[in-house]
Amino acid sequence: MPGVYADCYDPTGLRYGIPAYPYRLAPKGLATRRQLRARGLRPGGQPIVAQLMRVNRRAGGHQVAYLYRIDLAKPVRPMTSRKWGALALAMLARRTCPRCRLDVGYCIPRPYGICGMCIAVEEQRTA
Repeated sequence: MPGVYADCYDPTGLRYGIPAYPYRLAPKGLATRRQLRARGLRPGGQPIVAQLMRVNRRAGGHQVAYLYRIDLAKPVRPMTSRKWGALALAMLARRTCPRCRLDVGYCIPRPYGICGMCIAVEEQRTA
């Protein structure tokens, strides 16, 4: 286990190009995109300052999360009425069955591409 942290610890950035820290050991004042979003912030065009690294044993590589400075982050832009409308139309398209053209109230499963009622009708035809 000590070798895992040594592989991910590069505060000068010589090995990976930017400073790298093991998971949960980043310096204060830095945050990932998700952490910024939880605070109501966004990176706002600033460059990546450092990265968090974690060994992924299944894939045999590293998982990386980029870090940004909190003091340079900007507030999240508010949703406009047009954005809300576009999101509502996109969700309506995901809920509408292409075969029967009904809004089924849930997102159509991608493997089938049709609603549950159309799947049942299809199964009855083949049986």
